[in-house]
Amino acid sequence: MRLTVVGCSGSYPGPDSPASCYLLEATHDDGTGERTWRVLLDLGSGALGALHRYVDPLTVDAVLLSHLHADHCLDLCGYYVMRKYHPLGHQPRIPVLGPAGTADRMARAYDLPTEPGMTEEFDFREWSGPVRIGPFAVEPIEVDHPVLAYGLRIAADGAVLGYSGDTGPCEGLDRVAAGTDLMLAEASFRVGDPNPPRLHLTGADCGEMAARTGVRRLVLTHVPPWHDPQIALGEARAAYDGPLELARAGATYDLRG
Repeated sequence: MRLTVVGCSGSYPGPDSPASCYLLEATHDDGTGERTWRVLLDLGSGALGALHRYVDPLTVDAVLLSHLHADHCLDLCGYYVMRKYHPLGHQPRIPVLGPAGTADRMARAYDLPTEPGMTEEFDFREWSGPVRIGPFAVEPIEVDHPVLAYGLRIAADGAVLGYSGDTGPCEGLDRVAAGTDLMLAEASFRVGDPNPPRLHLTGADCGEMAARTGVRRLVLTHVPPWHDPQIALGEARAAYDGPLELARAGATYDLRG
């Protein structure tokens, strides 16, 4: 399973990265032959353009949305245009998994009537339990955020990736992270600031969570452009002594069990 960071900026696109989007790839034989399967974890503001640097967006098999804030989902609007009006013709529907109300939310975002909205381009499905997409076994776990939000555990090739989405510290986050080979954890807040509760994580929260749950490698992401990411890194390092780094647009990770 290969992870490529397409976008990792928190809250809005920054000077060095689009907002949240992560590409997962793994080979799989579904009975018609072996091929590379591709899914996106979130498709936030500015991410669709950057995705072209790594793969043809038309080769993506599914989009997995953690929640419906713009920095995690809004480039689905551009992807709708691409799949509907591409010169190669109207593209087949692909699954888009997300919280309840995703189809209506995206229709409103593009000022479409809710029927059909984007349903001729995307097969919208609500998170309700574990799903399998080609080689990827995906477990959504509800986390603590002002809107309905999920962290995701994704297993393939014997390896497990955890993705926090956006969340405050909570039991669901610990379940996402437990024993993962790599944990993508958002570090939007700084220790000592007047941080609202039940919203985001500090670097210290991420490090403490990783140490507590046996994370094998921690990657901090979703640091807003108004913060120095080195502060988040230092906070996490004080609590976690395992492999630790900051997400960077274009970085790749090969996960093996």
